[in-house]
Amino acid sequence: MEVFVPPHSEAGQRIVPLPVIPAHEGGRAALTCRYRCGDACFHQAPNTSGNPYLGDVIAKALSRRSLLRAGSVVSLGAVGMAAAATSAAATPAGEADLTLGRGRQPKGLQFEPVAPNKLDQVVVAPGYEQAVVVRWGDPVLPGAPAFNPGRQTAAAQAAQFGYNCDYLAVLDLPGEPRRVVMVANHEYTDEVLMFAGYNAANPTREQVEIAWAAHGMSVLVLAEDHDSGRLTPVTRHRLNRRITATTPHLFTGPAAGSKLLKTSADPTGTRVLGTLNNCGGGTTPWGTVLSGEENFNQYFGNADLVTDPTVKAQLARYGLRGLASERKWERFDKRFDVSQEPNETNRHGWIVEIDPFDPDFVPRKRTALGRFKHEAAEPRLTRDGRVVLYMGDDERFDYFYKYVSRDRVKKGNSPAARKHNLTLLDEGTLYVAQFTGDSPAAEIDGSGKLPSDGEFDGRGKWIPLASGNRSFVPGMSAEEVYVFTRLAADKVGATKMDRPEDVEPHPQTGTVYVALTNNSDRGAAGKAGPDEANPRTRNRHGQVMEVMESHNDAAATSFTWRLFLVCGDPADPSTYFAGFPKDKVSPVSCPDNLAFDRYGNLWIATDGNALGSNDGLFGVAVSGRDRGQVKQFLTVPIGAETCGPIISEKRVMVAVQHPGEVDGASVEKPVSVWPDGPGNLTRPSVVSVWRSRGNCRIGEDD
Repeated sequence: MEVFVPPHSEAGQRIVPLPVIPAHEGGRAALTCRYRCGDACFHQAPNTSGNPYLGDVIAKALSRRSLLRAGSVVSLGAVGMAAAATSAAATPAGEADLTLGRGRQPKGLQFEPVAPNKLDQVVVAPGYEQAVVVRWGDPVLPGAPAFNPGRQTAAAQAAQFGYNCDYLAVLDLPGEPRRVVMVANHEYTDEVLMFAGYNAANPTREQVEIAWAAHGMSVLVLAEDHDSGRLTPVTRHRLNRRITATTPHLFTGPAAGSKLLKTSADPTGTRVLGTLNNCGGGTTPWGTVLSGEENFNQYFGNADLVTDPTVKAQLARYGLRGLASERKWERFDKRFDVSQEPNETNRHGWIVEIDPFDPDFVPRKRTALGRFKHEAAEPRLTRDGRVVLYMGDDERFDYFYKYVSRDRVKKGNSPAARKHNLTLLDEGTLYVAQFTGDSPAAEIDGSGKLPSDGEFDGRGKWIPLASGNRSFVPGMSAEEVYVFTRLAADKVGATKMDRPEDVEPHPQTGTVYVALTNNSDRGAAGKAGPDEANPRTRNRHGQVMEVMESHNDAAATSFTWRLFLVCGDPADPSTYFAGFPKDKVSPVSCPDNLAFDRYGNLWIATDGNALGSNDGLFGVAVSGRDRGQVKQFLTVPIGAETCGPIISEKRVMVAVQHPGEVDGASVEKPVSVWPDGPGNLTRPSVVSVWRSRGNCRIGEDD
């Protein structure tokens, strides 16, 4: 595909028409699928079990609520479509009329929405300013060199900010006013956008080692400006740290030392080099940071050379297939060659815990949390003080999990409390979700039309998989359950979900919000058809689910659920915004990362917008008269994904991942030049946004 140098707007920003690309999940470019997840959406989904799809059981799950409400929602949707048709000549496709019509907006959401666009910049709501906090290649460790795109080295990258930042955590720094410590993880590398003249068939050792160093995590202290939300790296701070694909990690918990984790380099099964494909995460009540290893399968080559049928089936269930990997890492380290080290793949796909306040802390892979494509690990406390983690497995038709610790959190920061709390993720019970319902399937026709009672909901239960060294899965030992968690969930009849990504408990109500990003296989030949939770065929836009634990107890073994949003163009009758008038909402597609602000509003970052606009960040009230009114706060540049949102009183922070990742793009033919302008490599970065007027709070009127 030819990529031309596009014209500039009057403001000097490049306006880039997006090229037509093959159909992938949501609106993702083929380049994204290639480097991020190894073209997972072009292969058979790894889950071939006979378990019910979420849609099959949700089709029976509507509660019997107000028919009058349903009728009013349908009528409002018709009004929205009429309004959109009237204004189509004046507004971009998919852009709704965002005139506010319900008086004063809720606190935290009092901003003018950003319109959908395709600009090569971060566009923020009027009245806000922005700045890049840190870019790929910026110095992190003392002595790190400035970024030099033409003279990259592995040693330099190991001391610099990594590539494709995703999850963000920002914690106060005790004893250092106006400073915070930020943890960012780095999901994957785009070699074609990193190296001039990159030859994908024959990468060099230096390029491979640079990529290893660009993975992992960065710990970086930031200084806060007194009068704004601007943040500046403190590059010589003692807490600054880089964790890479070659940093030593420890296995802890019930599967540590298992024969399934042993390799020739680690006959003890307790130590592993590196962390790969880190995506969503979480921050614990005791101040550590969790990071989930997601699409780790793509880094390993020669899975097809394995002949043992049991091992081959285990590899297939985790998406390992083929011969040479995309990056060819197996040429430079045999641990990435499945035919030589089949257990090495079992050593990835875990939740990693780090302590950002201890630069000598050895990162720990917590085996009690199970092994799958982890998207998030968000905590909540039970009534008696135990910690619960909610986790999604980001794959078509995979599952939703939770973990409940055996012991309670100890308060305070004493050495004894810290030592105790660092054991909480090693002893507990791992569960997987099963959804049930009893509504008539006849009302779900694939168009996304609301059923007669006007809401999608149902009930479910948590099925235990293992607790300590005890397995609850017939025919599997506890260590097998932890290492092959997907297979264990298959056996107990867990409900197939549509790519559960980030999971976020509401800080006040405890309701758990689950981002189900999309599933273009819905209704495909041999696949599950439309249902109440997935009411559209070829679902490209995704939905957001609410899960309410019984008696609001995070340790409960049953729950109720309902769909909060069915995403897409509000002018499309298949969308649903919790009953809010659809002519008063922003178009939103492919929800991914979630966060809450201090007022309890949900913020949604998108990945793969299938509506023809750049991805963005959206705020939405989850209660009150404005429940369901989605408002776009910012958009990210061409080809980028919005990640890791943090919504605080003074600032909004986002990670801008893979800018310029559009089919046909390369170092020589860039499609994006953000953030530094023409003549510079496009660089994934963290961005801070704040109010223009002094110390005004985010999302509040002056």
